[in-house]
Amino acid sequence: MYAIEFRTKIKNGVIEVPKDYWERLRRETGDEQVRVILLTAERLEIEQAEMETDFIEQLLTNPLHIPDFKPLSRDEVHDRP
Repeated sequence: MYAIEFRTKIKNGVIEVPKDYWERLRRETGDEQVRVILLTAERLEIEQAEMETDFIEQLLTNPLHIPDFKPLSRDEVHDRP
């Protein structure tokens, strides 16, 4: 499963999918059903604000643990082509 996110207006009860996604949806889903989740503008704005303000805090609180992670050395960080 993959997610597509876009903004649109509902016109006469119809949600128009942008042309950029039509072909992929047709290939991926064929005649199968898709799950649609609708968020109102107010909720979208709240979620965006939460993501922007809380992302660093979330990472600091719950750091990602990656097996065999080796941080870059100072020279590697400042190396430029």
